[in-house]
Amino acid sequence: MNDSAHELPKTYDPAGFEDRIYAMWMEKGYFTPDPADTRPPFCVVIPPPNVTGQLHMGHALDETLQDILVRYKRMKGFDTLWVPGTDHAGIATQIKVEERLRVEEGLSRFDLGREEFLRRVWDWKAKYGTRIISQLQKLGSSCDFTREAFTMSDRLSAAVKKVFVKLYNDGLIYRGLRITNLCPHCNTVISDAEVDYREIEGAFWHIRYPVKGEPGHYVTVATTRPETMLGDTAVAVAPGDARFSDLVGKTLILPLVGREIPVIEDENVDPGFGTGCVKITPAHDPNDYETGLRHGLENIIVIDNTAHINENGGKYAGLDRFEARKKIVADLEAEGLLVKVEKCMHSVGHCYRCGTVLEPVASRQWFVKMKPLAEPAIECVRRGDTSFIPERFSKNYFNWMENIKDWCISRQLWWGHRIPAYYCGHCGEVTVSEDDVTVCPKCGGHDIRQDDDVLDTWFSSALWPFTTLGWPDSDADLKKYYPTSVLVTGYDIITFWVSKMIFMGLKFMGEKPFSHVFIHGLVRDAEGRKMSKSLGNGIDPLEIIDKYGADALRFALATGNSPGNDMRFSNEKIEAARNFANKLWNASRFVRMNLKGDEEGLPSPGAMSAEDRWILDRFERLTASVTSNLDRYEIGIALSSVYDFTWDIFCDWYIELSKSRLTGRTGTEADRDAAARVLLFVLRGILKLLHPFMPFITEEIYMSLPRPASEPESIMISSFPEFDEKLLFPEDSGDIERIIAVIKAVRARRKEMNVPASKKTRMFIKSTFPCFGRRSYPFFERLASVSEAADAGSADEIGGDGFVQIVTDSATVFLPLDELVDTEKEKARLTAETERLKGEIARAEAKLANPGFTSKAPEKVVENERGKLLRLKETYAASLDALSKLGHPNH
Repeated sequence: MNDSAHELPKTYDPAGFEDRIYAMWMEKGYFTPDPADTRPPFCVVIPPPNVTGQLHMGHALDETLQDILVRYKRMKGFDTLWVPGTDHAGIATQIKVEERLRVEEGLSRFDLGREEFLRRVWDWKAKYGTRIISQLQKLGSSCDFTREAFTMSDRLSAAVKKVFVKLYNDGLIYRGLRITNLCPHCNTVISDAEVDYREIEGAFWHIRYPVKGEPGHYVTVATTRPETMLGDTAVAVAPGDARFSDLVGKTLILPLVGREIPVIEDENVDPGFGTGCVKITPAHDPNDYETGLRHGLENIIVIDNTAHINENGGKYAGLDRFEARKKIVADLEAEGLLVKVEKCMHSVGHCYRCGTVLEPVASRQWFVKMKPLAEPAIECVRRGDTSFIPERFSKNYFNWMENIKDWCISRQLWWGHRIPAYYCGHCGEVTVSEDDVTVCPKCGGHDIRQDDDVLDTWFSSALWPFTTLGWPDSDADLKKYYPTSVLVTGYDIITFWVSKMIFMGLKFMGEKPFSHVFIHGLVRDAEGRKMSKSLGNGIDPLEIIDKYGADALRFALATGNSPGNDMRFSNEKIEAARNFANKLWNASRFVRMNLKGDEEGLPSPGAMSAEDRWILDRFERLTASVTSNLDRYEIGIALSSVYDFTWDIFCDWYIELSKSRLTGRTGTEADRDAAARVLLFVLRGILKLLHPFMPFITEEIYMSLPRPASEPESIMISSFPEFDEKLLFPEDSGDIERIIAVIKAVRARRKEMNVPASKKTRMFIKSTFPCFGRRSYPFFERLASVSEAADAGSADEIGGDGFVQIVTDSATVFLPLDELVDTEKEKARLTAETERLKGEIARAEAKLANPGFTSKAPEKVVENERGKLLRLKETYAASLDALSKLGHPNH
């Protein structure tokens, strides 16, 4: 036995031990695996939170689910590695630092210059970059922090360069002019995956374009973005559209601008949409851009990176795009060129980070050629090498990957991985290199400039599963732990991140990055709304931890969790979690106080009582259920089954059934010892099943218990319970379930009759089951308020009008009526109550029959009155039923 066992304090106070326990785990190195370990690997890489971010409920759910799986696999004998780390979060971090500069110093990044601004960002990272990591630790995350990664560390930055250069040399990265999604607020382009399409109210402006040389002849086009007409270079109609066949090849005069533009035929035009004539603005619409390529049209960019009209916009130059829209519409109307305005709902792209309406703009950017990378990634999931849990989310993945466009990877930012492309000012040569270029390899010139843009944050994140394990070096971690086992993430970043990791892993490792993608939903408030600052319904997980403890937060987040589905978080959930922790704590204190210290190992089945064999049978079935559900990622179901067993089966029944033996009121010392051994065995098993979900309280209780040499010093490195068929006792289990059913039925009938628990009565039982012999009587006497239990036998006097009869599947019970209630007194009380209820019902019915009330009162008031009437009738029926039982007790 161990010497470290200690008494548990009377009150459960997580603040008194959670930090101490976590420090012990860290000091002992329990989170740090050795790749030389011969056990099978289980590896998870954390979805890296923003380096300067703060723990929110989404993080808390994500990390809790990962930690549950990691702790479970560690206890199952796997060599587990959970790699932590943070993402540099290019746009988010830069905007935060720029805002701070503006507010505190009245400066912009351009005032500082690139080098000084980046120094400020690194200072910001140094100040706040460890905050999120310490918060993960507060939650109990068992990550290996000796392997902590950062997307812009020297090692990972070198890996990013290597990937870029390799893709460029393979012809999979190119620089070209394409329509991109410009966010004026973030002042950079973003990829298609970062566009949040929202249905908003807009309008179709129908505008006349004069036909050159034909006064009074116009072509009418409809547009939702009139400001882009400044960049029109054609009007298109569908081939063969008879309405406009005479117009094809003619020239139009662009209103307000005066530029001459052609009328062309293009197969992309839907003749049934709008007017059938489509204005073509190749520089500001993706479909128009493709049309422009087919017809050799000019790209005229009229909106700049701040969403203002540029010098190509004539007199509108300098106006914000929406101000320009108003001015252009007014001018069109003044010139008689605005036909009509139709309100409409349409899908408009917004920046997923800041919510700003995006501006499609043609610009020269760096792109990844996606089709050659997407095809093997599609097959990887189709073959089942990587599977989504739930499987339905593979449809999201296939839909995105099968329709994917080239990925725009350049960003007009300073914070991030600077694109390793160098331009020669002498000859124009472009050199892409892992090393800094100072001399042009073509002409030998020294006028070299590196590309100003940085890479999309998701580019480095896409490499996360293998760069965090040491790639490109042939690292021991990489050999042992790649591919990783499972990725735990939300459904909202399947396209952003999951898809990219799969195709990058296949390209650079020749193998999938993970076997499973476990998808969880969002954390919503109690009403099902998304948590947001605007609604003021956000919940700070750290405040929950401070008030209730990390275990309660983890329990609440895991409760009811179902793969892929959103969950609701409420105060009721966290209170229930705290109540459960209290229940477990108090039960453990009871067990601890009833141990002498030498109880270890189970007694032989013959030395156990039926209730001992019953609880062992139920525990083994629980172990099988929890194991099966955790293996299938059904975390909510697994936790629910442990909760139900602990609260109901173990605490409310087995402890109560065993108390008489533990206190010596019944049985011998051997009986007491058997009960204590079984209690300890089952409690320790519960702690192990519960540990992945609630690591702190289970560790504190585990360390308080007597422990043999076969049990390790910490529960987190102990073995998860294994199902043992030898501990199944179905016959005994059935017997105890029958006894419990009778106790529950007696309690229910006494409650119906308003009999206080302190009022005891005799009980006579009739059954063909042997379990209802004398051995069961003490259970009824202690748990069913029975003064004396006896066999009903065949006595004629038992079962007549003087008894209350209760029937279960396995027994019939008789309780003397006069020992339960004063019959005449109770009849009088119930009679008075039924008369009172009749009067209340009559008044409510009259009120509802009055048209003056039902037509004039608010609907809610009328509904409340109907509900009140329904409740009165239910209570009246129950009172009549109780009266009938007193008159005819064999009910």
